[in-house]
Amino acid sequence: MDYVKPSEVLSSMIEAGTTKAELSIMQLIVRGGLGGAILACATTLAFTATAQTSIPMAGAILFPVGFVMIILLGLELVTGSFALVPLAVLEKKTTAARMMGNFFWVIIGHLIGCAIYAVLYGLTITKMGTDMSNPLIQTLITASEAKTTAYKHMGAEGMALVFIKAVLCNWMVTLGAVMALTSKSTSGKILAMWLPILTFFGQGFEHTVVNFFVIPAGMMLGAEVSFSDWWIWNGVPVLLGNFIGGVLFTGILLYLSQKNFKTGAASAADPAPGRGEPVIPGAAALEKSL
Repeated sequence: MDYVKPSEVLSSMIEAGTTKAELSIMQLIVRGGLGGAILACATTLAFTATAQTSIPMAGAILFPVGFVMIILLGLELVTGSFALVPLAVLEKKTTAARMMGNFFWVIIGHLIGCAIYAVLYGLTITKMGTDMSNPLIQTLITASEAKTTAYKHMGAEGMALVFIKAVLCNWMVTLGAVMALTSKSTSGKILAMWLPILTFFGQGFEHTVVNFFVIPAGMMLGAEVSFSDWWIWNGVPVLLGNFIGGVLFTGILLYLSQKNFKTGAASAADPAPGRGEPVIPGAAALEKSL
């Protein structure tokens, strides 16, 4: 069977988190850089599809190609790791220090990869800075401002809104990382991953790594966004919201749900009572329910 049971998925999540925590700094930066650049490329693909069709959902349907490439190639996406590495810490397979080191160096890699792609893509759509007529230029400027100064103008409500959108976003993104573990085939993994990623992008939620590209790219092209606007009204709250959404809604809650399932499965495998042991009616069923 191609399908992987939830209890086995939980074990794979913990194993994946442990493996990620043990990667070297160089591996984390390189994998994070490639992951950031690939996701940025998928973002511009989605923007292009939306511009060509005038249907935003067309972009959402295509955007998951970036996530699929990252997962299948074993690259790093910090938002996905938010649901995996904490479980390895919880199971004492790694330390909190290693977890934080993983997050930090992968984020550095993302920033480098997204910045490089932003420069190269900016040169492409402006024809080496000589033509500002491409409609995608205004798309990036508008998106950059919508993700920063638009929240700023709302004040405290804007800060709460961007945080909530970040939590909801990474609930779906981390589900994408987990769904990849529910199949043993490449086609099965792709289909499983596609669903939650389409869901988050199609609803305009806030994703840290996507924003590592969109906001700086918009700033390079003329968006009225300052460095402080970026980090105060998007960078920090989105990073925190993504972490909460990933570690709580996906990591911890799936861990708690499947931890009970694994206990039941283990009790079912226990040897049957011997001939001399009294058999209590319904005892097996009771054991499974505990």
